[in-house]
Amino acid sequence: MPQALASRDSKPVAKKKTAPRKASSAAPKVVRAAAPAATLTISSRNYSSWSLRGWLLVRFAGLPCEPVLVSADDADARKELLLLAPSIRVPCLTHEGAKVWNTLAIAQYLAEVCPEAGLLPADRLARAHCHAICGEMNSGFANLRASLPMNLRGSFPKHKVWSRAVDDIERIVEIWRECLQAYGGPWLFGARRTMADAMYAPVATRFLTYHVKLDEACAAYCRTVMAMPEMQEWVALAKAEPDEIEELDMDF
Repeated sequence: MPQALASRDSKPVAKKKTAPRKASSAAPKVVRAAAPAATLTISSRNYSSWSLRGWLLVRFAGLPCEPVLVSADDADARKELLLLAPSIRVPCLTHEGAKVWNTLAIAQYLAEVCPEAGLLPADRLARAHCHAICGEMNSGFANLRASLPMNLRGSFPKHKVWSRAVDDIERIVEIWRECLQAYGGPWLFGARRTMADAMYAPVATRFLTYHVKLDEACAAYCRTVMAMPEMQEWVALAKAEPDEIEELDMDF
């Protein structure tokens, strides 16, 4: 039988040749973590109320920040903790060329560079009130600091409070009551945390450490402060610190 003839329209399909892939000589890209926008120098988490204030302010502001810890064995840091020197070394915020070492100055700086964080109340009169009580905490209450030093690991129910420190306690309680009544709580200036809550947070820890009796409104404010995730994180780190300062661990 004669062999079938191929159709004139059909043509053999040529196979495409693929060029061999060349090995890449480029080095693999290394993904590096972004550098923190700021650093905050702090000392003992257990004893340093100023360090706690600075750290809370940075967290409230939402500024990416890397803490730089100064050992409690450092002579200058130890003097600050024992109230023998002004608080200059810690906390100290470094951010985009700026170096700010006073806690109130740090609060004001963060309010300027992170306005969306709401570190100051929006209302003019409330904002003025906030500035005033933050300034009072920054420069006052020396007897409270000396009589009730911050110690997050301590518990001193029988601690004798100096008479002058009692005046400081009464003034702080007065400030808290006025704010909570005027702005409705749960924070000092209403529904949102401000720099004032960071400034007064260490006082809440002192009241708990030394079992200071408070009315229900102020006791509730202390519980609100201590329930903050930022505060719980700080307390956990403070309790894990190995450093101890005998002068601040005595129930004197």
